[in-house]
This record gives sequence, C-alpha cells and structure tokens, in this order.
Amino acid sequence: MKAHLSVFAVLVAAASTLAFGQKDEVAIKEVIARETYSYFTVNRKNWEDCWLKVPYAYWSYGDSTWASFVDGWDAINKNFDTYFKTAKPSRIEITNEWSHIKIYGNSAYVRFVQKVKDQIDHDDTSQVRVLEKKDGQWKIVCVAAVAIYPGNKK
Repeated sequence: MKAHLSVFAVLVAAASTLAFGQKDEVAIKEVIARETYSYFTVNRKNWEDCWLKVPYAYWSYGDSTWASFVDGWDAINKNFDTYFKTAKPSRIEITNEWSHIKIYGNSAYVRFVQKVKDQIDHDDTSQVRVLEKKDGQWKIVCVAAVAIYPGNKK
C-alpha cells in the first residue's frame, strides 16, 4: 500500500509540474503575441507593458539592407519614440510557428518563426526571445529577429 501511495504522489507531482509548465508556455506565447500586435497596431502602452524595464533589456533586428540593436530599456523606449508618434496602425494577421520554449525557473528562452500579413510586404523572421517572470507576470527582456529570405525557407 505504501508503494502505491508513493507512486501516486510522484505521479500527482509530475502532473502538476507539467500543468504548471503548460500554463507558463501559454502565458509566454500570449506576451509575445501581444507585444507584436501592440507594435503593429501602434499601441505604445500595451507594447511597453510586455517589456521588463531593466538596463539589460535588448532589442535587435536584421535583414539584407539593415541591422541594428538597442541596449537597455531606456534606450529601447526612446528608440521607438518616433515610430509610436508617427506610425499608422495596421490591420494584421500574425502567425508564430513555435520551435522551442525552454523555461528555467523564472526565465524562458523562446525560438520561433513569425509571419506578419498586412498591407505592407513583411519578411518572415526567425526570432529569439528571452523572458523573465516578475510578480507572476512574464515580461520580455530580449528580442532578436532576423529576416528569412525565400531561398532559406523550409
């Protein structure tokens, strides 16, 4: 009887850990989707709410014509001032093809391919995000996006 109770306790613990991990994965995907949607619909408040405002925050993007990075939340926020003041909201469709989500306690590493459809022709991008969980909420600390060209698509 004791052996059965021990096995049962282990199974319950494993199931609750799996369910907790799945809840975190859903929350992580939601933050990433909300950050992208807020960017394209020019909703600065919602976009900012997706970020952890820390000095080690990092944003980068590259394609065949341009590459850039911004280091630190204050610089990232300032970098996007003009965009959020002048851009027009888009009606968009965003598809994320999730490759890998690895959660390390209160940190997560995420890799995915993002496809954005709106009135502008966007490159598909291979993206890496790093998130941290603070006060029960997942927030982005790193965005790294590189355009995928037709010859490199799977």
